[in-house]
Amino acid sequence: MNRLSDATSPYLLQHADNPVHWWPWGPEAFAEARRRDVPVFLSIGYAACHWCHVMAHESFEDEATATVLNEGFVAVKVDREERPDVDAVYMSATTALTGQGGWPMSVFLTPDGLPFHAGTYFPPRPVHGMPSFTQLLDAVSEAWRDRREEVVQSAGSISSQLAQIASPRLPGAVGEPELEQALQRLAGEYDAERGGFGPAPKFPPSMVLEALLRARSSTWVSMVDDTCRAMALGGMYDQLGGGFARYSVDAGWVVPHFEKMLYDNALLLGVYTHWWRSSASPLAARVVAETVDWLVRELRTPQGAFASSLDADSPDDGVLGSPGRSREGAYYVWTPALLREVLGEEDGAWAAEACRVTEAGTFEDGTSTLQLRGDVALERWTPLRERLRTARDRRSRPGRDDKVVAAWNGWLVASLVDAAGVFDRPEWLDLAREALTHVWEVHHVDGRLRRTSRDGRVGDSHAVLEDVAALVLAAVRLAAADADGRWLERATVLAEHLVGAFGDGEGGFFDTADDGEQLYLRPRDSTDNATPSGLSTTVHALAELSALSGDPRWDEAAERAAAGAGGLVPRAPRFAGWLLADAVTRLRSPRVEVAVVGEPDDPRVAELARTARLQAPAGSVVVTGRPDTPGMPLLADRPLVDGRPAVYVCRGFVCRLPVTDVEALSAELAAV
Repeated sequence: MNRLSDATSPYLLQHADNPVHWWPWGPEAFAEARRRDVPVFLSIGYAACHWCHVMAHESFEDEATATVLNEGFVAVKVDREERPDVDAVYMSATTALTGQGGWPMSVFLTPDGLPFHAGTYFPPRPVHGMPSFTQLLDAVSEAWRDRREEVVQSAGSISSQLAQIASPRLPGAVGEPELEQALQRLAGEYDAERGGFGPAPKFPPSMVLEALLRARSSTWVSMVDDTCRAMALGGMYDQLGGGFARYSVDAGWVVPHFEKMLYDNALLLGVYTHWWRSSASPLAARVVAETVDWLVRELRTPQGAFASSLDADSPDDGVLGSPGRSREGAYYVWTPALLREVLGEEDGAWAAEACRVTEAGTFEDGTSTLQLRGDVALERWTPLRERLRTARDRRSRPGRDDKVVAAWNGWLVASLVDAAGVFDRPEWLDLAREALTHVWEVHHVDGRLRRTSRDGRVGDSHAVLEDVAALVLAAVRLAAADADGRWLERATVLAEHLVGAFGDGEGGFFDTADDGEQLYLRPRDSTDNATPSGLSTTVHALAELSALSGDPRWDEAAERAAAGAGGLVPRAPRFAGWLLADAVTRLRSPRVEVAVVGEPDDPRVAELARTARLQAPAGSVVVTGRPDTPGMPLLADRPLVDGRPAVYVCRGFVCRLPVTDVEALSAELAAV
């Protein structure tokens, strides 16, 4: 009776052996609820979610609880990463009904899909005034049986009110006054002592940092410097294996929520690459290299794309004092004794001091996360790091969610392409090319993009706005890096679909296409949260597509989309980072198009191209190739100069006189 065994989502497959008679999301589940005349219990979570695992072990794996659930409800399980549209719609109901949201999300629906009661985690026994899960199930069943008319009327009222208040557009053009207001608001929310913005919990502010880097002022760049250093030296960064955890539970970046997400690392890879462009910080370069190594080692799939996440939990091998039990952070934490056991007395004591590992502990049960002191001698730390990582590899590993998400791979490809150019690492460009090729070949089905795949098998869920926009951005950057007109053509195909299927007719965009499944409201969220919104990704993708193709309609569409949500920028800049970055670019540091013409294997061409990638304003496109390379408009009619490689610095495809040496190119770029 459990129907999850054929799912492509590892999260759903985690529940395929539950005694709960789970259905995947779809019309069949709601038809069954109508046939049985029972409500739907909707449970939404994701594979790396700690509390999702807790509720699964306590309730969904329990025969008695499953019996109550099966008899009174049609139970539907959704992976929020596979269906962000379903998650967004019912999260709005959950927060409206309870004042808070989170995962696992537990929502009760009519057979028509309208919510009437919601919550998040429910315990197996009553605690702190919260009913047990079975008590809640009994109460909802009783209400459905005895007060049906009241329940249905309430569901209709809730849905109607949510539809009326959903997704305000907050239009407004961003000029200098609004831009300055946003920057000053950020300054007021900045944590000058510990870096980052606001109180705990602290999420990596990737999009805001990108905006501040573009602002170029020493005031804003110093905020980036301090925040990037704090995150990279703190417990949120894996000092042994590389890669960032999802967020810090405290304000000082000491204890992370240990799950590692592809999207965080994709975005932070871009941030640290761009921070290195600004600062030449050795720490930035080290974090970029270690993060790419971690991505390849831990998340790369056999098909060449990148998996979604690593779990926060893993079986405790005794580190946290509960052998065999699944515990959050068990794979990552240390004690002074464990360090001495691996490294010996002298090196172990030194490592404890260098990594702030104390007898009292900074985490749970006397254990500590590893935080690297800023003045540590790397020549001593590096070999010890390898020994500790080798020892840690013998611990039970966190689980991996190996589904491939189109948007997350798109953001990663965009960052990998940037990093490959800035650090002159062609092997990173190979990684980007292979990942994007896989996503295009597997996810682009019958002219439409699908959101997820697993083991090379594409899922049923259609792409949402962020998927299409992120792949446009990735394809544009790869087209520029390879001077490959095929990727520019594919970016254009995706952009045409994006504007046609997701546009709202007023310059803005919905998060779902108009020809897909329609929920009780059509989601549209312009705010950046842990990831950039679909709209802000669209703004950047279309602007860069215009810069590479020379087609002004894409930049016009980007400007209209930004203006449709521009009111967010001065009001809530922490949640409008990529829109703020776009505003900084347009008002203070305009992007340019740079054509480097010559033979690709000519070292003079490579030197000119790297100079352009290091010094051109953020958001610019740099293309290297032979004059008149087919399919690359920026290289058309750009000849060599006296047989020598030449660089054309352009804006809106109107170019200045070509230059042929690095010094002249630097002067040109400094003058834009």
